[in-house]
Amino acid sequence: MSVTAKGVPDVPRSPLADTVLERLTTVYAAAADPERAATQRAYMRDVAPFLGLTSPDRRALSRTVLAGVPRPDERDLAAVALRCWRLPEREYQYFAVDLLRRHVTNCSSGFLPVVRHLLTTVPWWDTVDLLSAHVVGGLVAADRGLTAEMDAWIGDPDLWLVRAALLHQLRYGQRTDTDRLFGYCLRRGGHEDFFVRKAIGWCLREYAKTDPDAVRAFVAENERRLAPLSVREALRNIGR
Repeated sequence: MSVTAKGVPDVPRSPLADTVLERLTTVYAAAADPERAATQRAYMRDVAPFLGLTSPDRRALSRTVLAGVPRPDERDLAAVALRCWRLPEREYQYFAVDLLRRHVTNCSSGFLPVVRHLLTTVPWWDTVDLLSAHVVGGLVAADRGLTAEMDAWIGDPDLWLVRAALLHQLRYGQRTDTDRLFGYCLRRGGHEDFFVRKAIGWCLREYAKTDPDAVRAFVAENERRLAPLSVREALRNIGR
């Protein structure tokens, strides 16, 4: 995937993306609810304007948009996602996230720069968490060479890349690289931001479903290096 001099991925040409975006903007806009949009925008701390679509309605409209559309390849997915991210209303970005989750197996490791751009552009937990667990996680699972990128992200000054690195193994279960999981938690255990501290607790809590004893032992040994929030979240379902 080519990028500009500023590191922003180029939007590839894609007739499929042209069709999808034309349908998407028409169908979503026609169902907009300005009153609900104002409430959604306030709830999401004014991160972006909204159209005011409920999640069930949005998913139904998305099925209409994608009806009869061929299965997208990596180029199509990049074009749709990057173009959705250029639209102001948040629901268009939700559409792109859902599409990427469904078709991440069509993407190579070269798709990661696109996802990095999505994670760091108009970032908030609503898109970052799904991209991290389902898209970044899927790409790394398919190409373990990408763990080097996760090692870089965990040290990045951008808190959303740090959160993505922490959460990318969220769905791995028995396949979790525990050295990286615990190492990442310790490396950013003193992070000042709520979203990073919360992510540390969340990824530990999720891994506790697979190996609760390992999580208890890790927290007991390193509690002073972790924020109280992270400790509470990690042990929420398993206790000490």
